[in-house]
Amino acid sequence: MATKIKKVEYYYCAVEDQPGESYKLLSFLARVGVNLIAFTTVPTGPFRTQFTLFPDDPSRLVFEAQKANLNLEGPHPAFLVLGDDEIGALVDIHHKLFEAHVNVYSSNAVTDGRGGFGYVLYIRPDQYQKASEALGV
Repeated sequence: MATKIKKVEYYYCAVEDQPGESYKLLSFLARVGVNLIAFTTVPTGPFRTQFTLFPDDPSRLVFEAQKANLNLEGPHPAFLVLGDDEIGALVDIHHKLFEAHVNVYSSNAVTDGRGGFGYVLYIRPDQYQKASEALGV
């Protein structure tokens, strides 16, 4: 598979850090038919966790979140990269961004164990257009 880069939107919300919060959110989203293409959690303090949601259909996520009084921040722009897992798979992407003077302020990558990878790039909104042009998206 050739490397594919697409523009995506993400939303986030913060919750009290306690057992079951991911389960509650993910089971709610599954029940109302919201499909996620990526999901991350990070601590934001000693007792808070931030969930970052990358919906396949952003309007559905927003609609269902509003109905459930779930306070989401977003949308925010990002890129989703999918490709073949090989040594240096991310080098070309970062080289293009470096040459365009675009800062990647956060990223997450994972291999699928079958020869592919997924990679999320968080780019500040003021650099997103320049990053899109550098990556040919």
